[in-house]
Amino acid sequence: MFPIRGGVRYLSSPVRTCLNRQTRLMANVGGAGKQFQAEVERRLEADRTTRRRARAGFWTFAAGAFICLGAYGLGSAFPPSVIRLISPRPAAAPPPPDSPEALAQVQRLEKQLMSLPQVLELSKKTDGPDAEYYEARPYATYPRERAVNSLTAGALRGAGRLAIPPLVFAKRDESEAKVFIHVGRGVCGHDGIVHGGLTATLLDEALARQAFLNLPSHLGVTATLTVNYRAPVMADQFILIETKLDTVKGRKATVSGCIYDLDGKLLAESSALYIEPKYAQVLANGDVKHLLGVHTKPSVGMEEKPHHRAGTGEPMPMAGEQVIHGEPPKRD
Repeated sequence: MFPIRGGVRYLSSPVRTCLNRQTRLMANVGGAGKQFQAEVERRLEADRTTRRRARAGFWTFAAGAFICLGAYGLGSAFPPSVIRLISPRPAAAPPPPDSPEALAQVQRLEKQLMSLPQVLELSKKTDGPDAEYYEARPYATYPRERAVNSLTAGALRGAGRLAIPPLVFAKRDESEAKVFIHVGRGVCGHDGIVHGGLTATLLDEALARQAFLNLPSHLGVTATLTVNYRAPVMADQFILIETKLDTVKGRKATVSGCIYDLDGKLLAESSALYIEPKYAQVLANGDVKHLLGVHTKPSVGMEEKPHHRAGTGEPMPMAGEQVIHGEPPKRD
């Protein structure tokens, strides 16, 4: 072989041909290596992409499952109104009226009633000679032998239904009143919703009280009653009925009222006309006034018992106590 001087051009033709072949071969090998490396990188990137997608899918599924379980848990603890309408919570039947369970439920509800912020606020307005309101409990001392034939004082009274007597805060001029009532699960039409007929009955009684106390004999009958239902009245809650005297003309009184939940949501509104019968003077007696929740001397068997004043701890007659059973309270 000749020495290389100045490059390949000094080599013989056979040597240059061999070197060119080797150069092309190396170039081809180098190109294949680059292609192989590129293919490896492409496959690695595809694998990394697949792994990222798998991880993203897993965490998306986990987050979705967590949200669903959390929503289910919150929905079970605090079910939305629509879900409660479709699938209300199961509830046991009302216990027997004189059972320990019934008495415990009544006492618990009485305590809750007296602890309501609205009740505590109104109670402040019943103190002193110039108090704006007075407090009363219609039917609280109604004897059992008389209550057996009464719808709201007898048949519907008891744990799981109308467990405790209404609590009334009435203005002393008998122009307005606020009535707190607890409605239980045993007075429903659709499960979980208070029967519309009972809603109308509670409105009728609250409005009648407002009207009767403004009629000459404190007696009257319902002539017309209009009820507009604005929202379902859910069971197992306290409701507030606000009543207002509209007009009084002789033996006729017109009143209006609304039912609210304790959050202030309007549930129903009503207006009514009450008329005093011509023979009302023959029927008028102290029992009627006593049952309406006014201060008057009751007849035999209807003795007064001190009213519970919210925040004072004084007891009020409740279902199960002797006074409800028609037995006069013991006196010292």
